Amino acid sequence: MINERQYRRMMRKMGIKQEEMDVEEVILKMRDGRVFRVRSPSVMKVEAKGQSTLMVMGEIEEVSEGGDSFPEEDIALVMEQTGCTREEAVQALKEADGEPAEAIISLMSKK
Repeated sequence: MINERQYRRMMRKMGIKQEEMDVEEVILKMRDGRVFRVRSPSVMKVEAKGQSTLMVMGEIEEVSEGGDSFPEEDIALVMEQTGCTREEAVQALKEADGEPAEAIISLMSKK
């Protein structure tokens, strides 16, 4: 098994530079509108043959479309319990400060 020091030496010999980046959070915005957040990420910048690549590892969470910071599970729960649209669920979560139970009660009381 190769230890970390041997690994770094071997990568340097192959002309591959690695740099660990001090990153707090990574946000990925997909073309289809979905947004992913990587919390407590470990990000490594790798340079080889004139190209740079970022390797991101961490806890991935899908947040709602448009970058709202509500977990996808909370939005789905509100939609399932109330039969509302995604937009209505997100709006209710905003009004309830992100509390799914309060958002559900609010939407149910409007019916």
